[in-house]
Amino acid sequence: MVTRKNPIFDTATTLGKILGFLGVSAICGVLVAGLLVPAAAVSGSAASGSIQFFDTLPAELQVDPPSQNTTILAKDGTPIASIYAENRTKVPLDQMSPFIKDAVIAIEDSRFYEHGGIDTTGIMRAIVSTARGNKQGASTITQQYVNNVINESLVASGKDEDVKLNGLNKGVGDKLREMKLAIALEKKFSKEQILEGYLNIVFFNRDAYGIEAASKFFFSTTAKDLTLPQAALLAGLVNSPSAFDPITNPDNSKKRRDLVLAAMVNQGKISQAEYDEAVATPVTTKVTPARQGCAYATMAPYFCDYVLHLLLNNPAYGETSDEREKRVMRGGLTIRTTLDPTAQTVAQQQVDGTAGANPDKWGASIVSVQPGTGQIVSMAQNTVWLPQEGKFDQTQNFNVDVLDAEGNDLNGIGGFQPGSTMKPFTFAEWLNEGKSMNTTINASVRRYPQNFRWRNTCPAPTVGWYDATNGTFDLQNSDEGYYRNMTVLYGLMNSINTATFASASQLDLCGIQGIVDATGIHGGLPARDDTGKITDPNPKVPMTTLGNLIGSTQTAPLTMATAFATFAADGKYCAPIAITSVKDQSGADLPAQSSNCKDAVKPEVARGVAYAMGKVLDEGSGSLIRPALNSRNFPVAAKTGTNDTNGSTWVVGYTTGLATASWFGDPLGDQKRPGRNLTVNGKFYQSIDGYMIAGPQFTNYMLAVAPAYGTNPFQAPPSNLLGGPAPQRSTAPAPTQNNPAPPAPPTNTGGNSGNGGNGNGPGKD
Repeated sequence: MVTRKNPIFDTATTLGKILGFLGVSAICGVLVAGLLVPAAAVSGSAASGSIQFFDTLPAELQVDPPSQNTTILAKDGTPIASIYAENRTKVPLDQMSPFIKDAVIAIEDSRFYEHGGIDTTGIMRAIVSTARGNKQGASTITQQYVNNVINESLVASGKDEDVKLNGLNKGVGDKLREMKLAIALEKKFSKEQILEGYLNIVFFNRDAYGIEAASKFFFSTTAKDLTLPQAALLAGLVNSPSAFDPITNPDNSKKRRDLVLAAMVNQGKISQAEYDEAVATPVTTKVTPARQGCAYATMAPYFCDYVLHLLLNNPAYGETSDEREKRVMRGGLTIRTTLDPTAQTVAQQQVDGTAGANPDKWGASIVSVQPGTGQIVSMAQNTVWLPQEGKFDQTQNFNVDVLDAEGNDLNGIGGFQPGSTMKPFTFAEWLNEGKSMNTTINASVRRYPQNFRWRNTCPAPTVGWYDATNGTFDLQNSDEGYYRNMTVLYGLMNSINTATFASASQLDLCGIQGIVDATGIHGGLPARDDTGKITDPNPKVPMTTLGNLIGSTQTAPLTMATAFATFAADGKYCAPIAITSVKDQSGADLPAQSSNCKDAVKPEVARGVAYAMGKVLDEGSGSLIRPALNSRNFPVAAKTGTNDTNGSTWVVGYTTGLATASWFGDPLGDQKRPGRNLTVNGKFYQSIDGYMIAGPQFTNYMLAVAPAYGTNPFQAPPSNLLGGPAPQRSTAPAPTQNNPAPPAPPTNTGGNSGNGGNGNGPGKD
């Protein structure tokens, strides 16, 4: 007969391992006497050796606030999105149901209020239970809190591989350190503070950290309103979130919940009647899925992403990108923005009405800013962030520079060719040099040879030209009738390319460049060297290439709206801002944005530009989108624009209180897809120009939103800038093959109707 070993003394058993653990300390008996009893009871010579040994162990524990959700808010406090690495919302203990506090203590640490961080009774009970073949833990809530704090710190530092879970990968030193830290923690914090910290940090589910997030995720309620069965279920979940998940393992979850309820009634925390009712309650959940990030924003997901990039690119939030991401994603920040929810709703309705259901993936966008402050009021486009059936999905932001958008790499959009919306800046320099807008110029010139003497006092290295004999092409307008003498004002009103060049030929190109730079216009794609390294995040739009007089460099709609806002603000340029305040978890202020304004254009020049662009709508290339604006009878200045291929079309304009860029075109092919022979919302267009689709989108938006921001009359320009004969009045040219009859006037449905105006050649209209 084989003699069997007593399992209690078998070193292969768990008890043997525990005794081995105690033996490693070389002071097993003293450790039990001095280490495992409540801290306040440690005394006597028998414990002195233990204390000396124990004191050599590390006692540091920086109890930083755990990772919390960052919230992005609109201007009026409306939530836009929640951003987090761990879905957690901290709540104070008095905002938690008494049931959850009692349930957690009953099942995890019934002697919580009696021990000093380490529970001797619990450890001895665990030893006996383990010896009998029933594995039982002995960690107190304080120890668990210590473990969670350590792990949270490791995760936040990017050391996920060092995380220790449930004792499975803890060594002797880990456990001893945890014990000492628990005792130290009890000396520093009250039991209520420890319990509150524990319930706010503990893991329930990959989408729910802390009791508030768990309450919302599993039951669509708050920690304060948890019922007894709900609280018992969540308390039981802590032990093994996967095994006791009520969604995937409802039977296991009920058994565990009922075990918690039994512990509660046995410890006198609930009555027998409460117990009977609770165990009879079936396990049911009402899941509220976690909505992480801007993709799930309640509004303006692309504006939300823009705000995130402003912070993630800001060195004030950390020296490295990893530090900044940690600060934003885990810091529990409250970010107040400039977004106006009412204006945003209108903007989204307009772009969706323009090109919502859109199998050919044409793009539409609106962005508006407040003159004099630079605050971004709205930012919308006709796409969805996440794929949806029948929707045009796109994570790229149409309205901003590529470095301020999701996927900010070489493949980013970074704006579009602005076409003739660049012409007002040449006109502004004309006025800046003291010339009258009613001066007559020769707009019949179609060639500027290589040796043409452009005036350029900067100087710049390159000046372009148009000369068929040198391999380029004649400068063109869309209709033959415009190659003639006309006033500078008439040329801008009707967006005549040859008039813009005739004006520039009498100006200092350096002056045009100065106005373009002063009003914040820059390329939306960063300049890079041969290795791809960024050499200039905001490259200039060089006027010395001359093609940029009529808009051939990719520029973001936000940039154009902000530049036009300069004219609305009497010549004051204000850099765009989206963030008015940022507060951390404690309510302390962090770096945000404030209005950054400067005098960029002389007031009299700004007034002259406003006068001329009012004429664009009254009599010129935008005249047939004006009647709808007349229904409100407030002054508006605007300019239409279309690039060479008709693949990028614009209306950019303003009132005294609001500047808006409205764009429609090809967002995916670097404007290489011609905007010709296309059907949008069931309507066929032989070719598109700025007034046709972007125009009514602009009009409908401004009709609804502009009055709230002020529509005072523009100040009149001085008489010397108005000198010369009265401006010529114009009607839209007769329809031709390249300039089809306009569609019907715009409506307020956000659709693509519109009428009026003309296009003209390279960078036309």
